[in-house]
Amino acid sequence: MNEPWRLLQTGFRSAAENMAIDRAILTAHSQGDVPPTVRFYGWNPPAISIGYFQNLVDEVDLQACKQHQIDYVRRITGGGAVFHDKEVTYSFVIKEDHPSISKNILESYGTICGAIIKGLNHLEVESSYAPINDILVNDKKISGNAQTRKLKTVLQHGTIMTDVDVEKMFQLLKVPNEKIKGKLIANVKERVTSLKHEMNQPFSFDDVSKALKDGFEETFDISLVFGKLTSKEKQLASTFEKTCFGNKEWIHQR
Repeated sequence: MNEPWRLLQTGFRSAAENMAIDRAILTAHSQGDVPPTVRFYGWNPPAISIGYFQNLVDEVDLQACKQHQIDYVRRITGGGAVFHDKEVTYSFVIKEDHPSISKNILESYGTICGAIIKGLNHLEVESSYAPINDILVNDKKISGNAQTRKLKTVLQHGTIMTDVDVEKMFQLLKVPNEKIKGKLIANVKERVTSLKHEMNQPFSFDDVSKALKDGFEETFDISLVFGKLTSKEKQLASTFEKTCFGNKEWIHQR
């Protein structure tokens, strides 16, 4: 019988809530309280997340975010600034010593991204893995992913873009030289894509989530069982939101 893992669909939440929930799941799983978990979620309002090691003020135009009612948050994973708007975001939490996952970080990225690729296949979208952490369609990025390992537990989360607004993204992110902004926008449009752009049709959040669920089940030979956050996870998430992800001092720490 396939090993049962947990599937969470937590809807559309604030940036601070989303990152706090991911960390709460990691903590609860590390303590053996919950099984390996796949979670699908969205962002309301739209948000920018920056990598753990980035400087917020250097990367993000906070005045523009306020003007456009865009949230912002620091992740516990590395990588660059990401604008979260029309997309499906997933997170995946599993112990480092689980036989399904490699201790080698690059190999583990490949396996988890492989589940996303299989999921996209169910939408008749052909994609490929571009190490270390991107998924491409027609040589353009449709998914970016980031991983951290804490408490002997792997957390990987990433985005699958259902649509993309590059101009809006560049209104919110700072560029080193305003004179080359137009060129940068054109360059990003050449390198980034979305499901809507590739397939010339809209995809609903639920359609994409269902396909990704199938992809994870096939890749890991498991059954994903719908579940809910435990009371302990909710409590942890609330604490993490207060002390980290919703705490201006923590977000601005670099």
